[in-house]
Amino acid sequence: MRIRPAVATDAEAIRTIYNAEVVGSETTTFDLVPRTPGEQVSWLARHQGAHPAVVAVAGSAEDEVVLGFGALSVYRTRPAYSTTVENSVYVDRDHRGKGVGRAVLEELVRLAASHGFHSVVARVVGGNEASIALHRSCGFEVVGVEREIGRKHGRWIDVVELQRML
Repeated sequence: MRIRPAVATDAEAIRTIYNAEVVGSETTTFDLVPRTPGEQVSWLARHQGAHPAVVAVAGSAEDEVVLGFGALSVYRTRPAYSTTVENSVYVDRDHRGKGVGRAVLEELVRLAASHGFHSVVARVVGGNEASIALHRSCGFEVVGVEREIGRKHGRWIDVVELQRML
């Protein structure tokens, strides 16, 4: 497995992994509608430079398979928040529990530090114990819970906020 910057040709594989969580998971993402190919290309274009997207891949360059992906995003748009980023990590269901998420998250933390950010925030849907455990194992601490902040599939959902200082 290798971690590398996401490129335009990864858009469909990223979209497939993400949309599986949109339609098949009650507790991974608050999105309710799958991304279109155009929306995925736009998302990827926004995740360059200081707010990159990365992919975990296996196989040779000719037959690479995207196992998972992650990204750093703007935490808030007001200037005082500019030294904080938010991370997201998604792993294909067939490749979970094999270190993919950890490798992606470790690379995102490394990139955040190298870009001069001061902290990384994760906002994880309450009840997603695997993601909370992953973040804790990478040095994140729970700093709060937003109660019933979202609604999906007819139920209220909490968000657990974790933070790692760089």
